[in-house]
Amino acid sequence: MQRLAFKMFLFPGKKQEYKRRHDEIWPELANLLTASGISNYSIHLDDGSNALFGYLERIDGHKMDDLPDHPVMKRWWAYMKDIMEYDGDRPRVVPMSEVFYLP
Repeated sequence: MQRLAFKMFLFPGKKQEYKRRHDEIWPELANLLTASGISNYSIHLDDGSNALFGYLERIDGHKMDDLPDHPVMKRWWAYMKDIMEYDGDRPRVVPMSEVFYLP
């Protein structure tokens, strides 16, 4: 199992809309993420900076690298584009390095 953390960035004033969309996450997207080897996925917001902190676990041999080409992922990213910072057609993601882990 691999642990992965990253940052994304929400536009000011979009917290409730971001939460609403994730509360209503599409079943086909949730199934795609799980089928790609992702589990224990959570996203947290720093209200002061509008930075989103994402954490997930993925299995060895995961298929996350295939997600950007999947039609469901492309639709979700298009759906979220009006409330988040983007690089081209996908959310701006900044990988984070693990510096401590307490199992």
